[in-house]
Amino acid sequence: MQSPVNYTYMLPMEEDDDNQEIADMEASMRAVENLLGYRFKNKKFLEEALTHPSYTDSASYQRLEFVGDAALGLAVSNFVFLSYPDADPGKLSLVRAANVSTENLARVAVRHQLYKYVRHNATGLDEKVREFVITVQQEDEAEVYGGLVKAPKVLADIVESLAAAVYVDCNFDLKAMWVIFRHILEPIVMLDYLEQQPQPVTMLFEVCQKEGKQVDIKHWREGERNHASVYVDGHLVASASSEHKENAKLNAAKAALGKLSYELRDTLMVNLFSFLNGDDEIEGAKQKLHDLCSKKKWPAPIYKKRECGSAHERRYVCSVEIEINKGVLFVMGKEKPRVKGAESSAASAMLHGLKDSNYI
Repeated sequence: MQSPVNYTYMLPMEEDDDNQEIADMEASMRAVENLLGYRFKNKKFLEEALTHPSYTDSASYQRLEFVGDAALGLAVSNFVFLSYPDADPGKLSLVRAANVSTENLARVAVRHQLYKYVRHNATGLDEKVREFVITVQQEDEAEVYGGLVKAPKVLADIVESLAAAVYVDCNFDLKAMWVIFRHILEPIVMLDYLEQQPQPVTMLFEVCQKEGKQVDIKHWREGERNHASVYVDGHLVASASSEHKENAKLNAAKAALGKLSYELRDTLMVNLFSFLNGDDEIEGAKQKLHDLCSKKKWPAPIYKKRECGSAHERRYVCSVEIEINKGVLFVMGKEKPRVKGAESSAASAMLHGLKDSNYI
């Protein structure tokens, strides 16, 4: 299962931090080899993987990134296929897309501080990466479908290029590459974790179906980018693009939910608002929700828990539902190590949702 990630980051260096900057490529390559736990037979592959296209004095990672995108995708596909022998292709695609998306690979790069080893001459690149790192530092857990700031593609390119460098150096042995590189990707996003997250596409169809609206998601490919557009009752609501078709669809659905939340605020399910804002937990949330229901003369909240994880690493996810005059409101909290904490998380999400939807 996917555990919450405790990120520790080093921000890209300021221009005057010369004493910290790793300018020596030999030192950079040694550091990355130590990180990988692998010694390259041909160091040239590693040097290319750490060279941005803006650095014109040496071959860049562009060719390796091309190979790495495919190799990493196939390696993850094999892993997912073997991990879930009974899962249908749709679920397998979701797990693969979550792991090889630009958003996830960029977070992998930041988690291992890979950017500081890359040489480049691109104006503004450091600042773009810095902005992303600061945003990710503030995330409570990994954002499967992307966060507030779009991930710089350079970060995902670095991970794909390094994977390719290992793959080519291992004489195109995919299994050997996976054994060496897998730990860099960990924690790997697994199906049980995705099923606990509000899935934008599913939520979009549920919300619109409840309102009697017809949803249509159209796909097309332009160059190396996949595009998706969401139409509701024939009207274009939102569009998005990604290297991967599934992520383009997810991001378009997420954008559509954000726009529709304003139009349908009085009738949307509360878990939509919890999905959109990700507010902090409220102290004493369970008691506050109980008191609110009593004050509003609503029935008491109903909590349901689900266990997840192995026997020695048991964790819990709780949902809570309350019945009001307009119907039943439902929301699911975050995964927690104790039932009490899981219930508090669900109660907090419900309170935030009620506030955002003007029920309180």
